[in-house]
Order: sequence, then structure tokens, then C-alpha cells
Amino acid sequence: MRLFNFFLLGLSVLLAGFSSFVSAAPSVQVVYRGFDSPWGMAEVAPGKLLVSEKGGNFVLVDVKSGDARNIAGAPKVVANGQGGLLDVAVPRDYKTGGWIYFTYSAPVQGEAATALARAKLNLKSGMLTDRQTLLVTTSVSDTSRHFGSRIAFDDDHVFFTVGDRGVRENGQDLRTHAGTVIRLKRDGSVPEDNPFIESEQGLDEIWSYGHRNAQGITFDAEGRLWVIEHGPRGGDELNLIAKGENYGWPVVSQGKEYWGPFDVGVKEKDGMQPAAKVYVPSIAPGSLISVRSDKYGWKGDLLSGALKLTHLNRIVMKDGKPVGEERYFEERGQRLRALLEDSEGFIFIATDAGELWRLD
Repeated sequence: MRLFNFFLLGLSVLLAGFSSFVSAAPSVQVVYRGFDSPWGMAEVAPGKLLVSEKGGNFVLVDVKSGDARNIAGAPKVVANGQGGLLDVAVPRDYKTGGWIYFTYSAPVQGEAATALARAKLNLKSGMLTDRQTLLVTTSVSDTSRHFGSRIAFDDDHVFFTVGDRGVRENGQDLRTHAGTVIRLKRDGSVPEDNPFIESEQGLDEIWSYGHRNAQGITFDAEGRLWVIEHGPRGGDELNLIAKGENYGWPVVSQGKEYWGPFDVGVKEKDGMQPAAKVYVPSIAPGSLISVRSDKYGWKGDLLSGALKLTHLNRIVMKDGKPVGEERYFEERGQRLRALLEDSEGFIFIATDAGELWRLD
């Protein structure tokens, strides 16, 4: 009997291992306090992070000294509701003085639309120069919700997300950029192999559609593109993105209506891609990175910041699929907005409370 009970205990531990991976949380060092609603960050020189603040400012932080200074040259933004100065990112082949990319809510005829721009940073003068607007998307709405927007790069292209702008029907409408992932060449031109380039049904810049409000996008080491997006009430989704595919919103959702215990749409439908992972209840994801170093034992895993449930969400990956998760730092009670892995393998987290953390 004792042997049988030991067998059952071992089996339960093995089965639990497919969905739960227990490891010690890294320690947190707060390297800076004082941001006003930080939103995105990029490493623009060794030990120096450029941080966007939603109100429209860029701040350069020296992570060793904790010194910070404002950077001039940001575009005019509509800082209203969920809009403002959003993501800032650089490609993996970035060298100091090269192009820095950022998204923001651009003013358009008294309203706002998600836009992508790039500029160069003069570290000596503390100014962004040579600023270019690459695309002001056709995502204007009379709401202040669901702008997206995060940025990712492959070798030749820049990808960025655009939310449905609070208009559900946009998710299935290929005549608008709202509710999509956009793919451009790094100079802002449209690649000839985009999926709708020769279609009268869709806009040339669209790579995938049927998204609600994706606030995380990243490539893993094998070149797979992942997006994490907000569901309605429940049903946040991690999606593996493929060219030209439809991810279902609002026809397919695992979430509920805000006004009652009723499903939004159906759980699945032919021709619409199922999520790789679903969160019920919602964690409210704020970012997404694929870990490249093994400093924390997380190499190959995905990390997302959680806003509503205030934790770092580690998505354990195996053979290109999510097989479990861990949650860290819930006890700190902070909304984790932006994540970055720097060139030394350290992970930085910016919080809505205005702090910058380094995991040690």
C-alpha cells in the first residue's frame, strides 16, 4: 500500500509539472523612481535605457547611477484615456546612433490614431533628430481606448500592433488598420509579400487581423512571432501569429460581456485561429518578451507584465508551445507595464507607479 501511495504521489507531481513550474523569484532592485506613467523602453547604449512616458515625454536613464534626464524631440501626442506616447523599441542589430522606433496616438482631425515613427538619438545633446513618421494608421475613432501598441522586428521588417479602438467590428474589417498587426519595411515602405498587397479586400500594411487590443509582441529565438492581447472580461490571449490569418475578435472570444454573464461571440470557428494560451480571469497583459539569456533559468520562455493582477507572468515554453506558467511579485502590488532584456541579459520592468526594476 505504501508503495502504491508513493506511486500516486509521484504521478501527481509529474502531472502537475505540465502546468506548474516552481522556482524561486529573482530579487528586485529599484534602480529609478519618478516616471510619470512609463509605457515602453529600449536600450540605446550600454547601461542606458530610453523610456517613454504616456504623457508625451522621453526619459533617458543610466541604470548604473540612477541618473535620468529628459530627451527633447518627441512628437505631439493625444494623451487621453489609453492614448499617448506608447512603445519605444530598437532592433537587435541596433548600434548607438541608429534608428529608434516608437508608436503614439497621433492627432487626426480632432481625434486620434495609432502611428509609427522613428528618429535618431543624439546622446550628447539629449535630443531626438531626423524624426520620420512612417505610418499614421486608419484607426481613428471617437473613443480613447485600445490604441495597442507594441513593436517587434525581424531582420528586415518592423511589426506593430493596433487595437480595435473600442469598435468591435473593426477586428473583422480589413479596410481599417484597427484590430491588426502591421508589417512594414524598416523605412516604412510596404513589403511586396504582405498578404493583402494585391487584394481589394484588405489594406496593404496588414499582416494579421481579428485582434482586440494587443499590448505585447515579440519574436522568439526560432523566429516565431507571438502576440499577447487583452480580452474583454476574461479571455486574454497569447497568439502565435502567421501571415494573413484571422484571430477571431469579436466573433471568437473566451471572455464575457462587461454588462452580464454572457459570452462574447463563440469559443471557436473554422477559419479563425485558436489562441495558444488563454487567461481566465484576465491578467491584463502589458508587454511581452522572449528571454534570450539563461541568467534566470528562463531561456526560451515568454514573459508578460500583468496590469490588473499585478505580477510578472512567466509562460514556460517547450518545443514552441506554452506548457505552464509562473507568477512573480504579486505581493508588491504594482502594475507591470513594460519589460526589457538588456544586452547583458538583465531583465528590467517599468511599473505604472513610476518605478524601474532590475531583476538580480
